Amino acid sequence: MVTLTIGLLIPLLGTMLGSAFVFLMKDEMPMRLQKSLLGFASGVMVAASVWSLLIPAMEMESGKGAWSVFPAAVGFLLGIGFLLLIDELTPHLHIGTDKPEGPRSRLSKTAMLALAVTIHNLPEGMAVGVVFAGADSGTTNISLASALAVAVGIAIQNVPEGAIISMPMRAAGNSRWRSFLIGTLSGVVEPIGALAVLLLASVLTPVLPYMLTFAAGAMFYVVVEELIPEASSGQHSNLSTIGFAIGFVLMMVLDVVMG
Repeated sequence: MVTLTIGLLIPLLGTMLGSAFVFLMKDEMPMRLQKSLLGFASGVMVAASVWSLLIPAMEMESGKGAWSVFPAAVGFLLGIGFLLLIDELTPHLHIGTDKPEGPRSRLSKTAMLALAVTIHNLPEGMAVGVVFAGADSGTTNISLASALAVAVGIAIQNVPEGAIISMPMRAAGNSRWRSFLIGTLSGVVEPIGALAVLLLASVLTPVLPYMLTFAAGAMFYVVVEELIPEASSGQHSNLSTIGFAIGFVLMMVLDVVMG
């Protein structure tokens, strides 16, 4: 139980650490650093989706021959569709833009930016919950160490994400503590999402492969729809590519070594 609690909270601690950058930097985050961190976050999420979610899901169904890929394909598409729906129904604002997306709303830019990050963090929380559920079920090749590796990898990814949120908040005129609090609150959805998945795991064990790949699809949506476009636009896109490579390799190593 202690290990599980720590595993659920580790990603939030990463967000808090990143949000605390607002106390260390006086001005807006340098563009080079922001591009590098966006690329790094993308690499971590893609590697976690492949090694910790998609591959274990297909291994669970390996006895079904060619049909072993069916749950992975269906779950992946459902995860992308779910995030697409959330994106369409939620008013939000992305970093570096002034044009809100989703339905019209009177929410402040700060609130809409926080909603955008919450959308990003939801699939990450689900991923943590579902890998711990897989480790606990005994029906997968996911070990407790591998589940912890996913939590640690997402926490590392959350450090730059927390900074990328809190720094623009500060630049927009918010106090350091308010910027830190908003950045931290954007990560609260992760342990909540993880806990919700765990509570449902006992009745959803038969569809665990679908749950694993659902989380993978949702994370891929965030990477392809949001992180990579933000990382590759404008100058210094080569830094985001380097960051992606480092994040991907780090998460891959964590999963293999700890798994």
